[in-house]
Parts: sequence; C-alpha cells; structure tokens
Amino acid sequence: MLEMGYASFPFLLLMIFLRAPIGLAMLLCGIGGLYFAMGGANMFLAKLKSETYTTFSSYSLTIIPMFLLMGQFATLSGMSSALFKAAESWLGHRKGGVAMASVGACAGFGAICGSSLATAATMSRVALPELRRYGYSGGFSTATLAAGGTLGILIPPSVILVIYAILTEQNIAKLFLAAFVPGVLAAVGYIITISIYVRLNPDSAGTRAAVPYSDRFRALVDVWPVLLVFGLVVGGIYLGWFTPTEGAAVGAAGTGVIALLSGNLSWNVFVESIIATATSTAMIFFIVLGAGLYNSFLALSQVPQELSAWVVGLGLSPWAVLSLILVFYLIFGCLMDSLSMILLTIPIFFPVISALDFGMSPEHVAIWFGILVLIVVEVGLITPPVGMNLFIINAMDRSTPMVETYKAVMWFVTSDILRVIILVMFPAITLFLIPK
Repeated sequence: MLEMGYASFPFLLLMIFLRAPIGLAMLLCGIGGLYFAMGGANMFLAKLKSETYTTFSSYSLTIIPMFLLMGQFATLSGMSSALFKAAESWLGHRKGGVAMASVGACAGFGAICGSSLATAATMSRVALPELRRYGYSGGFSTATLAAGGTLGILIPPSVILVIYAILTEQNIAKLFLAAFVPGVLAAVGYIITISIYVRLNPDSAGTRAAVPYSDRFRALVDVWPVLLVFGLVVGGIYLGWFTPTEGAAVGAAGTGVIALLSGNLSWNVFVESIIATATSTAMIFFIVLGAGLYNSFLALSQVPQELSAWVVGLGLSPWAVLSLILVFYLIFGCLMDSLSMILLTIPIFFPVISALDFGMSPEHVAIWFGILVLIVVEVGLITPPVGMNLFIINAMDRSTPMVETYKAVMWFVTSDILRVIILVMFPAITLFLIPK
C-alpha cells in the first residue's frame, strides 16, 4: 500500500507535464489508487460517493463563490479606478511614483478581491495606460503590475487562505488577521524596490506634475467604498458580528449595491458576473474534488504519516525542514498554480510541520506556516518562466517582450524572498495580531 502511494507521485507529475489539467490528474490518480487499494469496485464506489458528498457538503466552501462574486462586483463598480487615482494623486509626482501608485492600488483592490490573477488583470487596465503615458519602460511597467497583482491573494480576504483553513482545520478569521501585516510589508517592499530600481535605471520611469492637496483629498474621499467593504467584511468577521461565510455574503452584497449605485451594474452585466463566478467556482471545486480523492488515497496508503516520521527521524532542526519545504514551494510554484499546490501538498507537509517543535503553540505554528506558504506560492506567480501573472500582464501588453518583463520582475522576486526570510526568522511579525 505504501509503495503504491509513493508510485503515484511520478505518475501525477508525468500527467501534469503532459499538460493534463491538475484537477483531472489528481482525480485520476485518486480514483486509480483507491480502486486498487480498496480491492474492488464495490468498496471504491462507496468511498467515491461518500468522499464527494463530504467534500461538497462543507459549509465553509460556500465562502469561495461569495468572495469571487465580491471581486466581480468590485471590478464593475469602478473601485479599481478610484483606488489608482487616489494613490497616483499622492505618489505620482515622485520618482517612480506612478508605479508605486499601481502597487498601492493593487493592495487596496486586493482587500476586496481574493484573486491574484483578477487583481493583476483589473489593475492593468487602469494603470498600464498611465504608466505608458508618463514614460515608464514596458518591462518595468508589466513587472510592477504582475508583482502588485500577487497582493490579491495575500491581503485578506483570500480564497487560498480559505482553502488552507479548511484543509488544516484552522480559524479563517485568525488567518485573515495574520495575513494583514505580511501583506502590508509586501506592498512596502515593492515600493522600496521601485524606488531603488528607478534610481539605478533612471531612464525607465518618467515624472508627472504634483497634484494640489485639494484634489488629493478629494481623490481620497472617492475610495470610501473600498474602506467600507473591507472594514465591514474583515472587521465584522474579527469582531464576531458574523461568520466568515456570512461576511463574504455581506461583502458580495455590499459591492453589488455599490456597483448598482455607480451605474455600472445592468441586468446583462449582473448575469455575466454570475456566470463568471460560477465558472471560476466550478473550476476550483473540480480541483478540490480531485485533490480530496487523491489525498484520501494518500491517507489510506499512510504516505503522510510515514513521511512525517521519516523527517523527524532524520534529526534535522525544525528550521532546516521548514526551509527545505519553502524552497520546494518556491521551485514548484513556478510550474503549478497556487490553488493546486496548496491542495496537493498541504495534506503531506502539514503533518510534518505539526510534528516539529518551533517553540510555539500548534495553532500558532499552523497559522504562521500557512502565511509563509501563501507568500512563497505567491512568489511563484511572478517567477520566470511560468509565472501566471506574467502571462496575464503580457497578454494585455503584447508590445513588451516577455524577456524584458522577466528581467525587471526579478527585482520584485528578490524583495519577496527577503520578506520570507524575515518572517521565518521573526514569527512574531505574523502572529502579534493573533489573540493569545
């Protein structure tokens, strides 16, 4: 049985490299493994029925379509434009200021959209013309927007954090709270990176005239819907006014009302938003089902337990084990999407981390590890050659060669890696907002 579990890994990787959808690859491995492990069709079909029902009867999963719908409405309501204009009015006159404003707007939009790809795509439509208008080079512009887009899955609410919370049975509200400071650090790190880059490459960025303070404050007032929705959703969840699922529903309804009041939500647009949300939800749920069946097979084969015992038996320090796991995520994050990586690896790596002593409570270790994994997976979204955000931005700016984006984005990757090292060395940065 154990040998079957180990043998499934190369078969799964082969299917992925043959460009089979990751959800389908995990589903086929899970079905095949369970069939042979359970010794026949009857037991296997019973397991397939119960596993499917157990997976999709989880009340926590309903939070995913609500956050996706919230992001759809936020895109329609003009919040992205208001955020960028506000950030640009305060930062645009500085050297590299329009790029800094793009990062700031991405951070703000990420607070109401739990998707990295959606954040990158939406903000690119708003910011890319402005970056070009003020003389920013193509590679620097696209790299900035690709990096800024990653803030969509780090700054809460985050769909990936919801999946992690379900897999590890952790409190979603506490994970959202723990992600807030690392998310702010990410935005600050990107702004510092831009500041350094434009000083070393002065021809890569132009300048624009300063905006009067009256216009700056007026632009700041225009972002009140973002602050309202973010404060209501995250604050309401943390204060116990409603559960995370209820908070997601409140956020979706709130952004829908704002989109309606802004005049951007017609009936046809509403139907398109529902269809887009349903399509994204179906894709995510299919991956969840495939991962659920594959992980059931791995649990039956005792692979996670054996791997955990083997790692503990090596006598390596907990910090060395954690570093190796994070390097693994960094490498494979360049080849796989973030959701698939989390669903595939957390059931294997989480028991290993839980068995190690980091001098913290099991809950704090789980939360800290989750944020670290989220950040490293996020780095994979902008790491060449297969970073998903890079392809999203490239599709919106065909005039910029991909190699130029690759060169500029490595500055942001360096910023991310430095942030991971800091958060590994000082767990309190992640955990100090968490109630004792």
